[in-house]
Amino acid sequence: QVQLVESGGGLVQPGGSLRLSCAASGMIFSANAMAWYRQAPGKERELVAGISGSTNYADSVKGRFTISRDNAKKTVYLQMNSLKPEDTAVYYCNRHSAYGWPWSWGQGTQVTVSS
Repeated sequence: QVQLVESGGGLVQPGGSLRLSCAASGMIFSANAMAWYRQAPGKERELVAGISGSTNYADSVKGRFTISRDNAKKTVYLQMNSLKPEDTAVYYCNRHSAYGWPWSWGQGTQVTVSS
C-alpha cells in the first residue's frame, strides 16, 4: 500500500522560504513521476510542480518554487522561495497526474503565508 507523508509546512512571512518534504513508501519510487499539489480553502486541488525526467511548474509558482527528488531516500522536495499570501494552502504530494491516477492522499502539510 502506497503511503505518502508530507512535512515541512508552517507559518512564514511574505517573502520568506520553506522546504517541504514528502516521504513515499509502498511503490517503486524511482519509476514514478511525482508532483506537489496544493488546495486552498474553497478551491480545487491544483498541481504546482511535477518531476519526471524533467520538471514542470504552474505559472503562478515559476521562478519561485523548485521541485527535486532523492530516489535513494524515496523523497520528493519542494523548495518555496519568495512566498506570497496566495501560496497559503495545504500542500500534498502524489503521482504526477499526467502519468496516472493518484494514490491515496496523505494528510498534507499546511503552509500559511501571512504577516
